[in-house]
Amino acid sequence: MSQLFTPLQIRSLTLRHRLVVSPMCQYSATDGYAGDWHFAHLAAFAVGGAAVVFTEATAVNPEGRISPQDLGLWTDDQIAPLQRITSFLAEHGAIPGIQLAHAGRKASTSAPWLGDKPVTKEDGGWTPVAPSAVPFREGNLIPSELTIAQIKGIVQDFQDAARRALAAGFRILEIHGAHGYLITEFLSPFSNHRRDEYGGSFENRTQFLLEIIDAIRQVWPTELPLFLRISATEWKEGGWSEADSVALAKIVGPRGVDLIDCSSGGNVPGVKIPIVPMYQTPLAEHIKKEAGIMTGAVGLITTSAEAESIIADGRADLVFMAREMLRDPHFPLRAAHELSADITWPKQYERAKWKK
Repeated sequence: MSQLFTPLQIRSLTLRHRLVVSPMCQYSATDGYAGDWHFAHLAAFAVGGAAVVFTEATAVNPEGRISPQDLGLWTDDQIAPLQRITSFLAEHGAIPGIQLAHAGRKASTSAPWLGDKPVTKEDGGWTPVAPSAVPFREGNLIPSELTIAQIKGIVQDFQDAARRALAAGFRILEIHGAHGYLITEFLSPFSNHRRDEYGGSFENRTQFLLEIIDAIRQVWPTELPLFLRISATEWKEGGWSEADSVALAKIVGPRGVDLIDCSSGGNVPGVKIPIVPMYQTPLAEHIKKEAGIMTGAVGLITTSAEAESIIADGRADLVFMAREMLRDPHFPLRAAHELSADITWPKQYERAKWKK
């Protein structure tokens, strides 16, 4: 019996199996609003049998976008286009998830196909903000160091966006604390050089994230799950480590985080990362076992056999997939066939179902 295709209960929700569509930036929004591309992109995964479908990183304020074309949820007017998407996802059995984010010093950059370079104010960009005035790499825009009042304002932005996410029909919310964006920048001593209550010690560097979690849990219903994506290691001595991630997981679990989505890197350019199939799965396994919290594995997981082994061996509770889902939005349907598991197909597609 396939373990990948067993249900998972998280708070009041029952996931139909363990395959999750990871958040993937599309750089296709106008002023933060979801459009036809987002509907078609996300709807395909629900038709393809995914258990949970996450939006791309969705900015909690305009300055929190990675690019000027990112999704946002900083105004109530942005709710309706997302409701259209969540309604379709739920109708076809997928749980709608949203990832809330702030890009910090990596904001105001162009889409990859436009060079992935800084976007100046003259070209429609803005000055990024960060815990410290340290650019991500040479040539990037120098961020403005956040004041205490601005930090509190961003915490409020996360809470307001969570309220809108609920109104839009999302049922799982993930905080983006990975990949060198604002929360990561606070966590890492490489990017956080502050000397106040938000810098220095582990306790101080985690304070911003903890305030966001607490603020979100005030408006996000108790019966609905809250996930946290982190870069579980920076792959560089002296930076954020696996041990730090375990310590953080032990703190955030009791505060209302149900699952740690375990990615890595992104805050320090030029580091050597051992990129091989399932290279980040050991991070999920370590945090799960040491912190006693559910985890999600992500990163170069491309086959049904790999995904099955992660769940069957107890290395993680969910498998997040990105690029392979882009290659094949119907991956869950195919994986179920390959693993001899039963999964419901859309009635419109049943005539194409593989025969046992």
